[in-house]
Amino acid sequence: MGTEGVTLSFTDEAIDRMAFIAEDVNSHAENIGARRLHTIMETVLEDLSFEADKHKGETITIDEAFVNDKLKGIMQNQDLERYIL
Repeated sequence: MGTEGVTLSFTDEAIDRMAFIAEDVNSHAENIGARRLHTIMETVLEDLSFEADKHKGETITIDEAFVNDKLKGIMQNQDLERYIL
């Protein structure tokens, strides 16, 4: 994002939510540790990554609502491990 001039700011609640989801999936599926968190973050930031050039010079705040929105389809499915590495 930095190469496109985009700054990301994560709220504490967003970080807590992503960590909670990673821990929850790890507890119900194979525990792959931080690789799960990496996949969650990749999913949350996917659209921004592909559209970063449209946000040059902006600071984008990632909050809990943003995380929930990006992961809502995954969170609604009981079989989370199928979707998150």
